Amino acid sequence: MAQLIVALDVPSPTEALDLVDRLGGEADFYKVGLELYTRAGPPLIAALRERGARIFLDLKLHDIPNTVARAVEAAAAMEVELLTLHATGGSAMLEAARDAADGSVDLLAVTVLTSLGASDVEEIWGRELHSVREEVVRLAGLARDAGVDGVVSSAQEARDLRRLLGPEAHVVTPGIRLAGGDTHDQNRIATPEAAVRDGASHLVIGRAVTLADDPVEALARIRASADAGER
Repeated sequence: MAQLIVALDVPSPTEALDLVDRLGGEADFYKVGLELYTRAGPPLIAALRERGARIFLDLKLHDIPNTVARAVEAAAAMEVELLTLHATGGSAMLEAARDAADGSVDLLAVTVLTSLGASDVEEIWGRELHSVREEVVRLAGLARDAGVDGVVSSAQEARDLRRLLGPEAHVVTPGIRLAGGDTHDQNRIATPEAAVRDGASHLVIGRAVTLADDPVEALARIRASADAGER
């Protein structure tokens, strides 16, 4: 069954903890991203752990191998369960992170951000692409070969990634929206049902829940859609 990750993309730890208290165990994981972690740091992680929350620390690490390895050790010491790093950091960085994790935290390699379209990637890479999908699969293969536990990509690539990575790997998909929902700043989006059907193991839900009038009801609708994808 797919796991639902609620992104705590709010500006303060008070708002984050209020949302967690409201949703409780209805979310399988809570994601702490760069903005919130920069504001609140390890004390917020400790407060979430005290509430029994499972934590996805989404810092998208990208640095020299030794620095990333030490950051992975620090995250593992806080008992986070999922941690992101950029696949574009290269094999040496990914392997150093894997060795530092030593099974204590699952590493997720970010392939191509869901906010990027083909023209954006072409600008960054400085070359013409056949497709974003092809680039995502290439980076996922790099992460697989380095022994990383899974990848982050849009749901549009989930089917190819599941085929490439096998049944046990994590395939984590942001950009999840119910049909007719606002796309916000995402380019490559999908419904929960479609993402699960195509092989996603974890769905990241942000403003579709955090900006909802009733976050509990919104999350329940998303879970029902995800469950439909299992059938």
